[in-house]
Amino acid sequence: MKPGKVIGTVTLGVRDPAFRGGRWVVISPMGADELTGKNTTDVSSAWSLVAYDDLGAGVGDAVLYVEGAEAMQPFDRPIPLDAITVALLDSYQYTPPTE
Repeated sequence: MKPGKVIGTVTLGVRDPAFRGGRWVVISPMGADELTGKNTTDVSSAWSLVAYDDLGAGVGDAVLYVEGAEAMQPFDRPIPLDAITVALLDSYQYTPPTE
């Protein structure tokens, strides 16, 4: 699981019926700078991604997401999906590792 912040939503005209009940969100991955508050913007320097969300995450929410084959686990058949939100974060605390 990776932490990220929802920075937008995606609107689709046609979608696979397996995706009924959810929507798509744009996520900016959160790295050390975002987790410690050094980067005060909502967008990190890493590539943003589009993820399927059936949790109800909104713009500005901190989430955990998974990518790859693990993202397809909630579905009963293989579907074209690379990322999915798995948790909404109420709060988090990050302490950078010491050298």
